Amino acid sequence: MRLFDLKTIHASEHYLANSEYIDWQHPLVTAKALELAEHCPNDEAVAKRCFEFVRDCIKHSWDYRLNPVTCKASDVLIHNTGYCYAKSHLLAALLRANAIPAGLCYQRLTIADDAPPYCLHGLNAVYLKQYGWYRMDARGNKAGVNAEFCPPLEKLAFPIADPLERDFPEIWAEPLPIVVTALTQYKTVEDVIENLPDIEVTHPAIHQ
Repeated sequence: MRLFDLKTIHASEHYLANSEYIDWQHPLVTAKALELAEHCPNDEAVAKRCFEFVRDCIKHSWDYRLNPVTCKASDVLIHNTGYCYAKSHLLAALLRANAIPAGLCYQRLTIADDAPPYCLHGLNAVYLKQYGWYRMDARGNKAGVNAEFCPPLEKLAFPIADPLERDFPEIWAEPLPIVVTALTQYKTVEDVIENLPDIEVTHPAIHQ
């Protein structure tokens, strides 16, 4: 699996690929992608519509306490629910189905109350012709969370505040294995919330 830096990589075939978890060639995903793109004048308009659909219409599994646990983009669409990681798989699939390069990004965040423990948070990057790579977070808005699509400005769901939190710069073409494991090994949303994936960071971030 290859990873790429947000600041240096250009769009490539890796970010248009159909795969096990970003299965944009599934007929339901393809149909929804074409529906969302209808009457959109450019890639930015398509990306905005796909983003807002996943953000607003796909329910966050833990916010709504909804099973089943989903991982594949098609399953997220079929069951209308997913954790942030799974929602990012669907958004990537919808964009790729519209021939717009899209990848996966991750943050390391505190789980609650700005204190340990920590977990990964999943979001997306999309390659827009006018701006290049642009990150967006379709986890779903709620009280205290207001993510928007407003390129070239980023408006993500969560700021980095704790010294051991991280904004990882890579854009992944495929989900991290530890994310896939969390979403496929555990069968209920309660099990997942007790076993959220994390990448341990030993050195505090240095903020300029």
